[in-house]
Amino acid sequence: MKKSSILSAAALTGTAALLLVGCAGSGGGTPSESGGGGDAAGRACVILPDAASSPRWENFDRKYLQEGLEGAGFEVDIQNAQGDVNKYSTIADQQLTQGCGVMLLVDYQGAAEAVATKAKAEGIPVIAYDRPFTGADYYVSFDNVEVGRMEGQTVLDGLETAGKDPATAVVVYMGGDPTDGNAAMFHDGAVEVMEAAGIVPAAEPPGAWDQAKSQTNFEQALTSLGGKVDGVWVANDTNAAGVIKVLQDNNLKGVAVSGQDANVAGLQNILLGWQTATVYKPVKDEADAAVDTAVALLKGDTPSADAELDDGTPYIQVTPQLVGPNEVNTVVAAGDAAYDDVCTPDVMAACEEFGVVAP
Repeated sequence: MKKSSILSAAALTGTAALLLVGCAGSGGGTPSESGGGGDAAGRACVILPDAASSPRWENFDRKYLQEGLEGAGFEVDIQNAQGDVNKYSTIADQQLTQGCGVMLLVDYQGAAEAVATKAKAEGIPVIAYDRPFTGADYYVSFDNVEVGRMEGQTVLDGLETAGKDPATAVVVYMGGDPTDGNAAMFHDGAVEVMEAAGIVPAAEPPGAWDQAKSQTNFEQALTSLGGKVDGVWVANDTNAAGVIKVLQDNNLKGVAVSGQDANVAGLQNILLGWQTATVYKPVKDEADAAVDTAVALLKGDTPSADAELDDGTPYIQVTPQLVGPNEVNTVVAAGDAAYDDVCTPDVMAACEEFGVVAP
């Protein structure tokens, strides 16, 4: 199978940042709650990064990973580091002491790298889930360069709708944490599309996965531009919410704004016309791909991959989807956003206009 090389090894070193979405989730489970114990060779050990930054880890990933692995006949220990690198290490040590047949790790500020080193010293294969890090045997995530391309196209689409020429438009770049390998891929994909169309960034503040920081950074950039902006490439919906708050405060409508994650706030902003589109990454698709990879390893088989990182790590890619107002119902129908959460009274008219209905 032909493989494509898409990310430099340097971008993987110290991978740390999160896909911050800004909603709290439930706490992590204990080994007994998650089905730990038994034959270590048939046991999958999973570490999630936190609960406060994104609702996905506890609301979706935990459920889909556990159901998939247990459905395949394996025991599962899923725990959450709760945004603490020391806790991440402690959880890993406990899991390794109890025994793991495979480890599936979502990196948090580089903590997964040390865990991978320990696991591989014991002959345990390691899957980097959602975020790349040095030392993993496999990387399972969405096609993150394509995510960036979709975001870049979102900006171009929004500019076209507003009748703006990309070559003369005032566009601000609001990326994620540059130490995050995913953020680098999002940026590269977006830049590829936008700058091919003639966009030259008017400002590019430091990247972060933080709504408040993004809001402050964008506000400062907007001030430096004399209050004029035509488009904003934003790496995710959470950061976009911060940008949109500034746009609303300054009564700036019709600005092209990108995002990803299809979170509730992002979907509402799209329906209300403040955000052009989002990149929807169905968590179940990613979790299913990770389960397939983990099950193959637990059975002693070699998983197949359709790409690789520049350091040679096999990369199992999952396809993202672009969601504008007419596609919001796709996310609701899939169960990745609740109808009642999206279609609140102030958004109900837009839901009706764009065909968002309760499942």
